Order: sequence, then C-alpha cells, then structure tokens
Amino acid sequence: MHFDGALIKEQGVSFAIVVVKPSTLYNSTVREEAREGFTSYFPGVPIILMAQNSRGIPTYHGRNDIVKFLANINPRRIPFKRYSAN
Repeated sequence: MHFDGALIKEQGVSFAIVVVKPSTLYNSTVREEAREGFTSYFPGVPIILMAQNSRGIPTYHGRNDIVKFLANINPRRIPFKRYSAN
C-alpha cells in the first residue's frame, strides 16, 4: 500500500498532511482510525487529513488552527511525496 503525505513546518508548527478518500472524512470512526494509523509514519505531530473532490478542491480535517491556515494556501504549495506503508 502507498499513500501521499507531507511533513511540514510552518510558522514554528510541525504537522503532517495525509491524502485520504473523501468518504474517510464523513465518518468520525473511520476518520480517527485513519489518523491513528498514520501516527507511526508521523509520530509526535498533529495529522491533518485531506480529501479532494472531483474538481480537485481540497477539504481538510484536523486541528482547527492548521486547517484554517491550509484553507488559505494553494494546495500546489504542499510538498507531497509518496510513502510506502507496510
């Protein structure tokens, strides 16, 4: 399995963004299980889940201050890379 994610440090705050399917964001149990599963790849930092609609518009879920920050930047600025999951 592979996933796309980014580890970011911005304005003194470190956090991770992980791309998930839109359906993940709509179910609180699935959302929290996903976030918990990614903690082994990004230990000790808040994990923001990101899903994109069919037009590529992102929706973020996670810590409010980080989500507000991300809502105001162009998603192309996010340095995503592909991770291999075991």
